[in-house]
Amino acid sequence: MSTILDLPEARKRVKRWTVAEYEHFTELGAFKKNVELIRGIPLNKPPESPEQTFISHVIYKMLLNWLPEGFVALHKAPLSLRDSEPEPDVSVIRGNKSDFRDRHPTTAALVIEVAVSSAELDRADASLYAEASVEEYWIVLPKQRQIEVYREPRDGVYAMKIICEAPAVLECGSVPQVRVDLAELFKVG
Repeated sequence: MSTILDLPEARKRVKRWTVAEYEHFTELGAFKKNVELIRGIPLNKPPESPEQTFISHVIYKMLLNWLPEGFVALHKAPLSLRDSEPEPDVSVIRGNKSDFRDRHPTTAALVIEVAVSSAELDRADASLYAEASVEEYWIVLPKQRQIEVYREPRDGVYAMKIICEAPAVLECGSVPQVRVDLAELFKVG
């Protein structure tokens, strides 16, 4: 069964929001907490499973212990990109928290999404992050005990994709000292 949004004529009529408009109307309460701007369209975020919440929190807490000086970890915080304002599960930003007191980051050294039921959506978001020069993008796949790693953003795409499977140890290419033991990560999960 097709839907109205399958029709090109209908898609052309969808209002595309700028990041500034979206932020303004969010401040006014027009959008709920479970909405994020993707390619100019406010979209409801898929519901989060307990496993996704748990694993993203575990990764966030691990990162807090590993990050070197000059990096900050954010948990479910917005990134203001050209035409989108996604809220990844975890992001690692160069700088200090005080650098982002009055604005959201516009790029990241590392973005991590935990995909329990949303892997295809998270893969589609890779182009958002590549366009914003996010140095490294991870999609954590708990059921497969894998992490898809995207590196080397160029012209809106990642030039490199690798898949790490437990029991491997994944070394982050963009943030020194970040090493994830997949067997340990998925044992916790």
